[in-house]
Amino acid sequence: MPRLLLGAVLGGIAMWFVGFVFWGTPLSWFALSGTTDTTTAALQSALAQHLGSLGTGAYPVPWPGTAMGTQLYGQGPTAMIFFNTSGFANPDGGSLIGGLILAIFCVLVAGIALRMVAGSMSFAARLKLVAITAVAVTAYSDLGQPIFNHMPWGYFTYLWISDVASWIAAGAVLAWALPRNLAPPPEA
Repeated sequence: MPRLLLGAVLGGIAMWFVGFVFWGTPLSWFALSGTTDTTTAALQSALAQHLGSLGTGAYPVPWPGTAMGTQLYGQGPTAMIFFNTSGFANPDGGSLIGGLILAIFCVLVAGIALRMVAGSMSFAARLKLVAITAVAVTAYSDLGQPIFNHMPWGYFTYLWISDVASWIAAGAVLAWALPRNLAPPPEA
């Protein structure tokens, strides 16, 4: 168990670091579409005016829950607005700390699963298992967005690559940290 906890902490740090490289540096600009300062100010003002009283939330525009919204949705343009009524620093130190805690937790859960099914596997086999699982799970959740919700391919492809890289980094640490030749735990 101590090696699993060590692997979770170190793997979470590895995951967080890879995520930071992709999203906390100018590299993230590959995923984003830019606007001018004038356009940004106009959009921010419109968001505050029209969504401010509704509060923080995810808003499909137009709203597809009415006949008129459905018709407008078919005509386009459409957007999914992730709206936050409050400003925050960029980068936000609180989210960096919260992200690190989340990464450690997720790697711990993955480590428990890896220990259950791959305790007797070699480092390479464990890493391959994590990598294959990372590709499958993140492909569905990240690349599913442009498929199911018509979101931008560039952003979600970049997100997918960053998620796969983060999980492979964490998986390498887990594969190293777990004790070798563990027999799988008895089934309950």
